[in-house]
Amino acid sequence: MFKFLKEVVGGSGTGLKDLPYNIAEPFPSAWGSWTHSRGTSKDDGSPVSVFSLSGSNAQDGHLAAARNGVKRLRTVRHPNILSFLHSAEIETYDAGSPKVTIYIVTEPVMPLSEKIKELGLEGTQRDEYYALGLHQIAKAVSFLNNDCKLVHGNVCLASVVVTPTLDWKLHAFDVLSEFDGSNETSSGQMLQYAWLVGSQYKPMELAKSDWDAIKKSPPWAIDSWGMGCLIYEVFSGLRLGKTEELRITGSIPKSLLPDYQRLLSSLPSRRLNTSKLIENSEYFQNKLVDTIHFMEILSLKDSVERDTFFRKLPNLAEQLPRPIVLKKLLPLLASALEFGSAAASALTALLKMGSWLSAEEFNVKVLPTIVKLFASNDRAIRVGLLQHIDQYGESLSPQVVDEQVYPHVATGFSDTSAFLRELTLKSMLILAPKLSQRTISGTLLKYLSKLQVDEEPAIRTNTTILLGNIGSYLNEGTRKRVLINAFTVRALRDTFPPARGAGIMALCATSSYYDITEVATRILPNVVVLTIDPDSDVRTKAFQAVDQFLQIAKQHYEKTNASDTTGAASVGSSSVPGNASLLGWAMSSLTLKGKPSDHVPVASASSTAITSTSSNGTTGIETPSTAPARVSSSTDLAEHPVPTFPTSTDGWGELENGIQDEHESDRDGWDELEPLEETKPAPALANIQAAQRRPVSQPISQTKQASNLLSKTTPKLNKDEDDDLWGSIAAPAPKTGRPLSLKTAQTDDDDDPWAAIAAPAPTTKAKPLSTSRVRVAKPAAPKLGAQRINRTSSGM
Repeated sequence: MFKFLKEVVGGSGTGLKDLPYNIAEPFPSAWGSWTHSRGTSKDDGSPVSVFSLSGSNAQDGHLAAARNGVKRLRTVRHPNILSFLHSAEIETYDAGSPKVTIYIVTEPVMPLSEKIKELGLEGTQRDEYYALGLHQIAKAVSFLNNDCKLVHGNVCLASVVVTPTLDWKLHAFDVLSEFDGSNETSSGQMLQYAWLVGSQYKPMELAKSDWDAIKKSPPWAIDSWGMGCLIYEVFSGLRLGKTEELRITGSIPKSLLPDYQRLLSSLPSRRLNTSKLIENSEYFQNKLVDTIHFMEILSLKDSVERDTFFRKLPNLAEQLPRPIVLKKLLPLLASALEFGSAAASALTALLKMGSWLSAEEFNVKVLPTIVKLFASNDRAIRVGLLQHIDQYGESLSPQVVDEQVYPHVATGFSDTSAFLRELTLKSMLILAPKLSQRTISGTLLKYLSKLQVDEEPAIRTNTTILLGNIGSYLNEGTRKRVLINAFTVRALRDTFPPARGAGIMALCATSSYYDITEVATRILPNVVVLTIDPDSDVRTKAFQAVDQFLQIAKQHYEKTNASDTTGAASVGSSSVPGNASLLGWAMSSLTLKGKPSDHVPVASASSTAITSTSSNGTTGIETPSTAPARVSSSTDLAEHPVPTFPTSTDGWGELENGIQDEHESDRDGWDELEPLEETKPAPALANIQAAQRRPVSQPISQTKQASNLLSKTTPKLNKDEDDDLWGSIAAPAPKTGRPLSLKTAQTDDDDDPWAAIAAPAPTTKAKPLSTSRVRVAKPAAPKLGAQRINRTSSGM
């Protein structure tokens, strides 16, 4: 029977090797006869504390008290009471004599006296931390006395331990017993193991073993006296040697002194209840205690209180003891964010506290929480994460970014909020270098393709800047297919001047990726057009770019002439290397509201950050929609408006197989984009095309050889009318530059290409007609000689 009870109370271990924990070096001090050692779990290596007590035989009084302590610690649970993990009672033989050892395994802690020396706090920060610790022990004692009707019996410095988060916890339950005050007729002592308590810690009634007076006293009388002993030892920094030393109050804070004296009242009935100490003591009303208490009951607070608290927390944290903030407040804050009880504003405080940690500690204590927060559906949390990504982005590993962070961040590319889209775009400057080529080519470039046609001009501009910055992280095939098309087909033809400027700067920053053929045939022709751009900053950048790319061409020319080797496939930039740090964001944030057409362009898209226009739109710069044309590559630039912004979202080409399709034709890429604006043909060509669109009613020859084939009823044209045949009756210019294919008569000579398709001469004097009212004669059946026209001898 005794063996069964021993296994129930002490555990089922049969030897030290069966204990699932490793025991390390002991601490120099512990309560009573116990030895307090560090330890680790054999399963996962997690730290623990191991308390051990040995006795010569099973009937030793210390072992009996230790078994009582194990039982009580196992059953009593409270946040401020030491957490029990495991216990075992092991019997061994030493020189033939039996030896019994009881082991208690708990959460990792260290003696309070050792932790105080380690922290070395002074002044106000020391008093605030002591207030927090005493507040926690007072709550534990109040729980035992008022809620459980238990008496600890020996509250003192040795019975308090400290966790890694700097929480004070009560232990040493060997003397713990039920309060038997309701049964006044019972005889005998109430505290069976009171003999373990040192005489200096015993109140007068306990020192005299006056059990009748103890039973008539309130349940908290003995432990309130012990609370006073703890306060004395904490502030004096000395172990209590004798009871009379409690009268020395020089080290006790003045705000705590009245309560200290009431705790040590000579009359048990007049001693202060620890619950009243918690509620009414002025000493416990400080910033640190209030902050920790608020975090502990955070779930009970409403959203307004939480938001107000977290907005003040970053500044408040600087005033609190730094070790307590990092070891206690930071874990509470991370847990609150992870489980959704904290507001989005708490993220700022978390990152600020995290900045005080070393890189290794930050990766362990803060980074896992941040990674989990990326999966949050709270838009405010996502905004906060993206706004501060520069503070923690470098700490993220490529695998974590590619597998856990980017899939959630990418949802912001298509978010309805323009502000969130912009933040997502800017975050790629830090995340893109950590993404795999599969992710960049498969998804990222598609999102960027859509953002380059976004309704917000700031987003379009910053997309171009981002492409210029991440060009070095694209493989060669993707760069050839993406960069030039993105910068020339879209950016240089954007209606927003800073977007065109950003396209020029991006081309310059990535110049080392283009071969001489691309520079000469695709880049320079598009950039030269912008030297007459309406915006002065765009013109300045265009001239700089022209100089740079002409210098590249000149270097290639000199190299090919001076060297006997074959021409190099590509040359690098001589003035601006392809460095991502060269291009800064064109917009600091999106504050524009309303229709895209209402947005006012900023002054430039230079390499330094440019502040976006405010929502009131008070600036006097003209909107890009009214700017005259200077970006079209057509031959008639002066008559063209600025190209309209593309509405196509088909991307820059199929990028799914971008890694493998490195050697495809130029059409496999952004070349497949629709032109930004249909090219308007020259006036002379428009007249010819208009004539070609008209049905052939009756061919009229302009040559002498074909004049005999004309109908006799057709009047002859005046000289003036013949000179401007298409000017007065030509159909409107087509939207596209492709002429329609018409079936015409077979010709033997091409000397007069207009003879077979010319419109019939008007029957009246030609007058200017509206294009909407032009009438076309029905085609008549051609006469017999009209199908063939002799053009062998031209009279022209």
